[in-house]
Amino acid sequence: MNPDTHHEIDPAVYQRRWAILAVLCTSLMIVIIGNTSLNVALPTLSRELNASTSSLQWMVDAYSLVFAGLLFTAGTLGDRFGRKGALQAGLVVFLGGTVLASTADSAGMVIASRAIMGVAAAFVMPSTLSILTNVFPAHERPKAIAVWAGISGGGAAIGPVASGFLLEHFYWGSVFLVNVPMIIAALVLGAVLVPRSKDPDEQPLDLLGALLSIVGLVSLVYAIIEGPHKGWTSGETLGTFALAAVALVLFAMWEHRARYPMLDLGLFRDRRFSIASGGMTLTFFAMFGTFFLVAQYFQLVLGYSPLKTGLLQLPMAFVMMSLAPQVPKFVARFGAHRVVPVGLSFIAFGLAVFSQVGVDTPLWFIYFSIIPLAMGMATVMTPLTTLIMSSVPLGKAGVGSAMNDTTR
Repeated sequence: MNPDTHHEIDPAVYQRRWAILAVLCTSLMIVIIGNTSLNVALPTLSRELNASTSSLQWMVDAYSLVFAGLLFTAGTLGDRFGRKGALQAGLVVFLGGTVLASTADSAGMVIASRAIMGVAAAFVMPSTLSILTNVFPAHERPKAIAVWAGISGGGAAIGPVASGFLLEHFYWGSVFLVNVPMIIAALVLGAVLVPRSKDPDEQPLDLLGALLSIVGLVSLVYAIIEGPHKGWTSGETLGTFALAAVALVLFAMWEHRARYPMLDLGLFRDRRFSIASGGMTLTFFAMFGTFFLVAQYFQLVLGYSPLKTGLLQLPMAFVMMSLAPQVPKFVARFGAHRVVPVGLSFIAFGLAVFSQVGVDTPLWFIYFSIIPLAMGMATVMTPLTTLIMSSVPLGKAGVGSAMNDTTR
């Protein structure tokens, strides 16, 4: 199905589409910075809050666990009740979680705050892409998605810089407050600029599908998080993987027979959708794993300060934010089927080189691994995201965006 069938963009909305994109990218940046800025703050949080290694792990993972579990449901709610409302509500909740985290006096309170931020991010992130898809016509959409993707990748490196600067000049809670001005700006400008949109077919909510997806995704992410600590063959890990498998199989069976499914499984018969989803999963495994490891390596192995650690990651942000907007030109000339394998090859090369990093590795060698990684990520994110979203009807853009985000 052509996603643009019967879709007309209001002329007033079309005139301000780039201003809307700026609001959406700001909202996306809030989510990305809120996630990655914590990486360089972990050693400081360990000292200031007397947090155990397990607590530090959950400060990172509480966000990811809740975020991943709620994405499909949040995307569906945005399609059903309105994407602008989902975006604005998510930003308000994110603001609350941010303020709560900045005033926390225990590791448990930080973990709870991060979980709240994960709930908010599950509504914000899919809303940004689904709104983008509805305000840009098909011929301009790849360019807009390229900007969105560049912010998505570049923001992951900018977060540690902001966090490092604040940790050197202010108290540890300031790493959470860095987002407050952007949240307020996104809320105010979004209320004025962002149009209302939702699925014109007001179908009933798939409550059972939502429940099964939450149980399946939360169990899967939990097992992946805890596997390295509890042991991949431990009873708890295997049991959680089994629960995830059962829940996701039941989800697929229910969605196949449901009259109003949350996720149309027929989308996976479209090779653009299924292959792009798989490619996005591989890309973001590499991206977030590398950002986390590099931040810890610079601080714990090389002994760099949080600020220096953040600054040393800026080249990745520069590469991704400058290269991503150029990718649509390559896709138009050579086709996504040629561009994406090139990008994945860069990612594979970077990971292979990074696997050789040791305690005595010189800095140039680390850059020799992470710069190709950044180039590969910037190359594949735009065409893969475009392929996913072009496979989904505009009325279901929230679900398509949630699928795109879940693979991350």
